[in-house]
Amino acid sequence: MRTSQYLFSTLKETPNDAQVVSHQLMLRAGMIRPMASGLYNWLPTGIRVLKKSGKSCSRRDEQRWCH
Repeated sequence: MRTSQYLFSTLKETPNDAQVVSHQLMLRAGMIRPMASGLYNWLPTGIRVLKKSGKSCSRRDEQRWCH
């Protein structure tokens, strides 16, 4: 699926209030959306990334500690 077909939009420019590189990238990629000062809402793409990274970490932990 192309990103032009997603239900949300990505940003071409970095917002002025974002100072940390990871924050800038997540905003531009459409993973999070600011709700209020210091509060962010995870969008579907961000939730998918969180789930995948969690699975990867749990598999790595199992390999490390279950032997």
